[in-house]
Amino acid sequence: MSFDRKIKIAPSILSADFADFGREIRAVEDQGADWVHVDVMDGHFVPNITFGPPAVAAFRKHVSTVMDVHLMIAPVDPYIDAFAKAGADIITAHVEAGPHIHRTLQAIRGAGARAGVALNPGTPAEAVEHLLDLADLVCVMTVNPGFGGQKFIDMTDKVRRLRAMIGDRPVHIEIDGGVDPTTAPRLAEAGADVLVAGSAVFRGGSVSNSAPYGENIRAIRAAAEAALA
Repeated sequence: MSFDRKIKIAPSILSADFADFGREIRAVEDQGADWVHVDVMDGHFVPNITFGPPAVAAFRKHVSTVMDVHLMIAPVDPYIDAFAKAGADIITAHVEAGPHIHRTLQAIRGAGARAGVALNPGTPAEAVEHLLDLADLVCVMTVNPGFGGQKFIDMTDKVRRLRAMIGDRPVHIEIDGGVDPTTAPRLAEAGADVLVAGSAVFRGGSVSNSAPYGENIRAIRAAAEAALA
């Protein structure tokens, strides 16, 4: 997985048809997705329950791009090895999920995955300032984690601060929550390069009619790239 700052669209399968994940994953990849984003929720750290390691291992068989696994769980450390063995390319943990996020990032890298650290809307960019040499990705939440389809919370200033902190380090800035063609430009211009989108990608399409997925992905990408031109 080589590093670049080109805009990447990462559809969140939280918005896919839960009865047909394999074909949904293949459909969004065929329609231009760069990564596949998997939201893991525990009903404790966030008020929703989604997938465990066996489900992620099942998804892996269908993902040919990058499987980006976002752990919205606490505690997180006991589950890192299981999600790495399930095939996660990137494992992202929340800075708010435990007292020793530095150790968590070390453990993710030690398990053979790339390490991401996520920030809730109320958490400042400075919370990851001393973690950037251990991180491959910083995920900025632009909704409060737990559910898809929420209203976008503008974190543009936080993204700008992170981009300045990161400098020339090979660290992605990912945005998760409320990304669509109207919000993508300001985020890209501020320095984000990975855009997670759920309802904005899957809206209007289905496994049997996946062309709208491609139209939605292209619209988000074009809006983001136009802001960089």
